[in-house]
Amino acid sequence: METSVNAPRVSVIIPNYNYAKTLEACLESVFSQTLPPYEVIVSDDASTDGSPEIAERFPCRLVRAPRNRGVSAARNAGVAASTGDILFFMDSDQALASDAIEQAVKALRDEAGYDCVHGVIAPEPMIDDGPVEWVMTMLAHFARMRAAGPTVTVYFQAAAMHRSVFEDVGPFDESLRDFEDVEYSERLSAKYRIGLSDKVVVYHDDEDRLPDLLSEQYRRSQLMIPFVAAHRNRPGALRPNSTLGVAMASLTVATLPAFLVSRKLAALPLLSATVFACSNPGLYRFVLRRRGPRFLGRFAGIHFLLNVAIAAGAAAGGLRSLRDPDFGRPAVRGGGSATSS
Repeated sequence: METSVNAPRVSVIIPNYNYAKTLEACLESVFSQTLPPYEVIVSDDASTDGSPEIAERFPCRLVRAPRNRGVSAARNAGVAASTGDILFFMDSDQALASDAIEQAVKALRDEAGYDCVHGVIAPEPMIDDGPVEWVMTMLAHFARMRAAGPTVTVYFQAAAMHRSVFEDVGPFDESLRDFEDVEYSERLSAKYRIGLSDKVVVYHDDEDRLPDLLSEQYRRSQLMIPFVAAHRNRPGALRPNSTLGVAMASLTVATLPAFLVSRKLAALPLLSATVFACSNPGLYRFVLRRRGPRFLGRFAGIHFLLNVAIAAGAAAGGLRSLRDPDFGRPAVRGGGSATSS
């Protein structure tokens, strides 16, 4: 891929596992950038859905893993296959705004002195699959936008850093399939400055089925007590969910049986539900402005259930960690070389 003498050599690293639905649009967005990348690496994690064949239709380098090892290993394999001076990470279920790479490079070069820059999720989904997906993208957008500026957390969805920084901090922890961003953020922020730029925008194809969303949130939240708490007790860490909101949603559900005992006790779940609704006033105003009152009702209901799932998962994980001190500690998975084409 040709670049001018003074243009930065940006290597785009895209881990992929069974995202045939979105990979073509993802790559089209990369190859339509106002600042063209020096090279594009698709690091495939043993996909079985034909997505590697989609990657082969584009002028990118395809790195294939012989077996599935997780996103951390896929990113590391992509970096190992790259040669650029700037590493730009994104996921295969995303599409970049046309100037995302250019804005990320500018942010790395501006007076703020950031060593790593990541962007925001657009409020509109990459593919409109219904209200559940809209809820998730709007939640992510609002959380990132209000945290724009210096931070100690990086999400590797539209994230750029100098190769020298990555080499100094070290690779992603390949024993982690979840919360790898949190663990890497702790190592990175100990030595380097991280910035969240609202000018670097990426569209995301999020979960669109409510049962699958709640199940996934419950599963991931089980690790919140034994793992995430150890890494997120830092000033400035990004917290996409309100602690008060999670607590009030769970309290609402827990106090619902009180209504069966006495109607006078119905005030308990009503009060906690009211506090839940008031715990995120800025979020609900944002949704109201963007989608109107009708969607706000749907949003509030799905958001409530999402917080209940998070609370239930955290509680289950906390109990498991009490019974099993090793629960939540990443189990080291065996290695395996990757091949490239």
